[in-house]
Amino acid sequence: MINIDLQKSLKANGPAMDLDIKLTISQGEFITLFGPSGSGKTSTLRMISGLLTPDKGHLSVNGEQWFDASFGKNVSPGRRKLGYLFQDYSLFPNMTVKENIAFALKNAKDKAYLMELLESMGLLHLQDTLPKHLSGGQQQRVALARALALKPDILLLDEPLSALDPSMREKLQEYILAIHRKYALTTILVSHDAGEIIKLSDRIIELDHGKVLRQCTPKEFFGTGLTSAKFQFQGEIMDILEDDVVHIVHVKTGNDLVKVVCDMDETKELGVGDKVLVGSKAFNPLIKKL
Repeated sequence: MINIDLQKSLKANGPAMDLDIKLTISQGEFITLFGPSGSGKTSTLRMISGLLTPDKGHLSVNGEQWFDASFGKNVSPGRRKLGYLFQDYSLFPNMTVKENIAFALKNAKDKAYLMELLESMGLLHLQDTLPKHLSGGQQQRVALARALALKPDILLLDEPLSALDPSMREKLQEYILAIHRKYALTTILVSHDAGEIIKLSDRIIELDHGKVLRQCTPKEFFGTGLTSAKFQFQGEIMDILEDDVVHIVHVKTGNDLVKVVCDMDETKELGVGDKVLVGSKAFNPLIKKL
């Protein structure tokens, strides 16, 4: 169980924001932090990891206090039992796959666990390869294995798949879900991808201006009708054209442009540049702004 009650005043290049995060996360739960850029998602992960020191509040994990401003307690990042996976793989370029993972092992002699990670991540045949010879997806698997080398209770994922192509992204989602279940992790993901969130998460936490706006299941968040659709994809609106009594919404997904026929009432709150989730149920197109 993770109990979070943390406050932090953030002052970056833009306007100041007061981060005030109150959350309870069950052991073994997979949650996603969702919200616009600058809403406090990454800062929340950094406070949990110890890389960002809160101004006030407390953080406890499985009954152990990691941070308590009242008593001046702040467990160092290296003593927090968690793995952190960033967008940037940050692999050591002069180390092989095996050496990159072994570097993070708590017990350097734990060869059995090292081999288990290589096998779990499908990296056995690449164990002696340098990062420069790996694809983006392979590098991300190495980074994930390295995060798991610490045998963490908590796995923090900050949009780790955003730079990958759709096919590789889907494969890595499968890896992450399998690893989450195999090692009984509590996983906290930052993502803007509706399909990814629906596929992976037990619960979605929406943040806005540093506050928790709402918490619910992905199905409730994105709409029951759309998430039960047989076919769906995420994309960006490129154009909205009027055609008699309907609107034709041009949605870019990957390298494709899809035309979606919508009732005029459905497009009232839609505009060019909006991210949307599109689905089809009983041959009826459905579209929802993200």
